[in-house]
Amino acid sequence: MGTLIFIGVIVAVIIYIIAVYNRLIALKNRFKNGFAQIDVQLQRRHDLIPNLVETAKAYMSHEKDTLTQVIEARNQAVSAKKAAAEHPDDGGAVSNLGKAESLLSGSLANFFALSENYPDLKANDTMAQLMEELSSTENRIGFARQAFNDAVMNYNTYREQFPQNFIGGLFGSFKEAQLLKIETEKARQAVKVTF
Repeated sequence: MGTLIFIGVIVAVIIYIIAVYNRLIALKNRFKNGFAQIDVQLQRRHDLIPNLVETAKAYMSHEKDTLTQVIEARNQAVSAKKAAAEHPDDGGAVSNLGKAESLLSGSLANFFALSENYPDLKANDTMAQLMEELSSTENRIGFARQAFNDAVMNYNTYREQFPQNFIGGLFGSFKEAQLLKIETEKARQAVKVTF
């Protein structure tokens, strides 16, 4: 009788460990999927920027430095996005992506501020359409980032609770996930698009 109780306790502990492990896997996959949604929107943003800059070149010939700065910031963001997409559970890669996207947002803010000085550019239909698409994409990125950060918070909270922290530590593959943060105050400000 005592042996059956002992075996029953062992089986219950093993089932509990399996349940915790499976929950950790589900939460980890959920935040990875959240990052994949951000990745889609960032790719859309990164694809729109060269078209925007190319359209503006004809009107903003005196602002070559600003246009170059936007393209360089975009290229850095693309590189950071690739690294983070390969390992969304790597806190350093996600942090670098946040910094690169902050730099890109700042460059775009400068670009939009300077474009206000060019009435012909503001009147260009292609430019208006690109800016509208970019504004829409920025909103989608915000929603995707919020969903990702919520999934990361749920994962981190669950993995840090006892006894999950102990069980997760046994398997070693459940590191703390990093929130995707905007690093600069300037980048936190909404992009103003006016025509």
